Amino acid sequence: MSKEVVIGLIQASHDVHGDEPVEVHKEKAIIKHMALIDEAVAKGAQIICLQEIFYGPYFCAEQTVKWYEAAEPIPDGPTTQRFQEVARKNNVVIVLPIYEKAAEGVYYNTAAVIDADGTYLGKYRKKHIPHVAAGEGGTGFWEKYYFKPGNEDYPVFDTKYAKVGVYICYDRHFPEGARLLGLNGAEIVFNPSATVAGTSEYLWKLEQPAHAVANGFYVAAINRVGFEAPWNMGEFYGQSYLVNPRGEFVAMGSRDKDEVIIGIMDRNVIHNVRDQWQFYRDRRPETYVNLSAQL
Repeated sequence: MSKEVVIGLIQASHDVHGDEPVEVHKEKAIIKHMALIDEAVAKGAQIICLQEIFYGPYFCAEQTVKWYEAAEPIPDGPTTQRFQEVARKNNVVIVLPIYEKAAEGVYYNTAAVIDADGTYLGKYRKKHIPHVAAGEGGTGFWEKYYFKPGNEDYPVFDTKYAKVGVYICYDRHFPEGARLLGLNGAEIVFNPSATVAGTSEYLWKLEQPAHAVANGFYVAAINRVGFEAPWNMGEFYGQSYLVNPRGEFVAMGSRDKDEVIIGIMDRNVIHNVRDQWQFYRDRRPETYVNLSAQL
C-alpha cells in the first residue's frame, strides 16, 4: 500500500431555490457533483468526500415535512447505487453524505462509504444532533426535527487506499468520538459539514486540527459555500481543508467558490508523529471510567 494517498474534498454552493420540489434539488445537485468528481479524478484523487447531505440545500433551516421526501435507504437507494458505479468506474473511494431513510418515519444524517471497486462498505450515522436558533425569521439548525441520532459504534472502513473514519458536522465539537475513531484504527477522518459564518467559524480551524494532533491522524473537513434561499440563514463559508497530525494545513479551499481541494495524506507523517508523541501509549483509560457515567 502506497505511503501517500491523494485526497479530494468537494465544496459547492446549492443553486436551487428551497421552494422547488425535492426531486429538482436532488437531480441538479447530483449532476453538479458528478462534474466535480470528474475534476477530482482528473487531478488524481483516490479518496473523495462530498459535503453534508450534498444533494440538497441545508433544509434544516426550517421545519417542514417536505424534506422527509429527500431521504433514501442505504445502500439500496438510487443515490448510493449511482455513486457505487461512479466509484467503480473511476477506481476511487467515495464518502457519500446523504439523508437516510431507515424505516417509515425513521431518518438519519448519514454517510455511506464506497470502496474503489464500487463495493458498499458501510455507513456512519451522525451521533450529535443540534437544535438551535441561528438567525432571524425562525431559521436555525433544527436537526432534531429531521434526524434520529446514531447509536452505533464509530466504525473505521478499510478501503483500498486508507483506513477511513467519518464524523459529521456537529460531531466535530465532541472529542470522545474522534478518540474512538483513532483507537479503532483511522488514518484519516472525514467531517462533511454545513456551517455558517458566526459563532462556530472561529472553531472551524481550531477543533479539528486539535483532533488530528491528539489522535495522530489526518482530518478532512468539508463545508459548503454561499447563501441558500429562501432562508438566507447565513453564509456557508467553505474553507474546506486537509490537516495533518501535526496540526498543519496541507490544503485549504476558498471561502466562496465551488472547488475541488486536493491534498496528500502521507503515512510517514502519521508514523513519525505517533513515534514522537506517544499519546496512545500514555493514555490512562482506567482513570476515565466515570466519563460515560456523567449523564
